[in-house]
Amino acid sequence: MTARGKARRRALDILFEAELRSEDPGRILAERLERAEPPVNEYTAALVEGVVRHLPRIDELISTYSEGWSLDRMPAVDRNVLRGGSYELLWMPDVPEGVVISEWVHLASELSTDESPQFINGILARFKELKPSLSL
Repeated sequence: MTARGKARRRALDILFEAELRSEDPGRILAERLERAEPPVNEYTAALVEGVVRHLPRIDELISTYSEGWSLDRMPAVDRNVLRGGSYELLWMPDVPEGVVISEWVHLASELSTDESPQFINGILARFKELKPSLSL
């Protein structure tokens, strides 16, 4: 796994943990940065901070384009994979879009249901297609 792949996985862990504990992901990130065991990669921090900063818009987009699935009905892993992937895809232009989609789909395949990778791929691919027309 690449350094960025590990950073994505760690960001997903933080987002998922925050949701399970009903806490702000920024607070969980701050705890991890302070503890530094294991150390938190800068890319992990950038992903978590970006998701937190854009969460209302990210959730709005996911809700709009996940036909037949409300955020509440999605598995928590899928919801947070989509949040991390959406942020990286839409607000981090230095990363190739295909890489972003592939990496987050891979995380879904490792950590969620058998149907999740296809679901995640479909939504992120749609965001890639609509990116020029989305108001971010």
